[in-house]
Amino acid sequence: MGTQRKILLANIHHLDQHTIAGYESRGGYSAVRKVLGMDPLKVVEEVKLSGLRGRGGAGFPTGQKWSFVPRNTGKPIYLLNNADESEPGTFKDRVLMERDPHLCLEGMIIAGWALQSNWSCVYIRGEYGYPYIRLKRALDEAYSKGYLGENIFGSGFTHHIVIHRGAGAYICGEETGLIESLEGKKGQPRIKPPFPAVCGVYGSPTVVNNVETLANLPWIMNNGASAYAAIGTDKSKGTKLFSCSGHINNPGVYEIEFGYPMQQFIDEELGGVWQGRKLKAVIPGGSSVPVLRAEDLKGVTLDYEAMVKAGSYIGSGGMILMDETTDMVEAIRNLLHFYAHESCGQCTPCREGGHWVSKIFNRISTGKGLPGDTDLIESTCSQIAAHTICFFGDSLAMPSQSFLRKFPEEFQARINQAIGGNAPKYESLNYDFGEGAHH
Repeated sequence: MGTQRKILLANIHHLDQHTIAGYESRGGYSAVRKVLGMDPLKVVEEVKLSGLRGRGGAGFPTGQKWSFVPRNTGKPIYLLNNADESEPGTFKDRVLMERDPHLCLEGMIIAGWALQSNWSCVYIRGEYGYPYIRLKRALDEAYSKGYLGENIFGSGFTHHIVIHRGAGAYICGEETGLIESLEGKKGQPRIKPPFPAVCGVYGSPTVVNNVETLANLPWIMNNGASAYAAIGTDKSKGTKLFSCSGHINNPGVYEIEFGYPMQQFIDEELGGVWQGRKLKAVIPGGSSVPVLRAEDLKGVTLDYEAMVKAGSYIGSGGMILMDETTDMVEAIRNLLHFYAHESCGQCTPCREGGHWVSKIFNRISTGKGLPGDTDLIESTCSQIAAHTICFFGDSLAMPSQSFLRKFPEEFQARINQAIGGNAPKYESLNYDFGEGAHH
């Protein structure tokens, strides 16, 4: 596919890019000046035509999301920048906030004008100390130059941005959990409908977009929707950031055009699997998406549709690669420990089921597995997925089931080893889930 176009990471190698002087010297804040002279609805239409989809995981069309916002309610409209990047395997938004914070802010102002919002907020993950410092300094610089506050850029438009630090809850990355937290309540997702676009922060129309999504807006408005739509594939437009970690020679954050062959990306951009070993498995979009075996990657391209066809999702772009030495039983045990711990506890299937699944994986991993354990995990997961208020239940069920289905031989071998080949009848077993089983 040749050289990959850079939209979001084009300037991060400049040491002064995080400052307002450095950012403006490379064309920064030119897009927002142009946008402030446009009809806000035209800006929404331009974003629609660009084909930009949400980069936080769901992939919903951004312009369409904006168009759901009612503009005649008499209530303020709020914009929330979701920087609660807590999915295991993801660290792309961190790079944008650390290296190019003004790009994040300019994207927010553009969205603010399009939505006619006078107040927006960056909800940033509490553990992100350095990104917070960089973003706060950029915010102070923007205010000091009159780019935020009253009459920004002399346009007569008022827009304020505040930064709110989370307290380390994965569930606050879910948009309604984020809203609850921002209002000072426990970070637990809301039942939808009503959707945030109609009833969000303080009962007012609200749009929640991811950091990467908003950071695309300056380029789109400077270069035009058609230029952006020409990049990528028919249904997956533009570029995507991937946080790549695991058993590879070149871990890091990469920006690639949608449609890039996945195997080529691993071999050429990521430098292949480390220590001369073979690739065994890939989690392509963050820990909540189904795992793929190495042989599943043949002919797969990195875009939303191709990844679904392959049996997984692009998600938030957190690509975790595992070599042939990886113990898949241990890998999923580790992941499920995280999900069981991070459940907000609001829905019974997720609150109870997550702990049960985690305990069964732990039992198999520690050599105490029982015949029928894999069936029990499958059954429990089927009762969790799609039975909770938010997507968290699916996020723990999907990887659990996919690990079992993609690597059944490893789980069965561990169970066979535990029972020594003398399997008692599954129905008559008295299950010992270990300490805390009745928690």
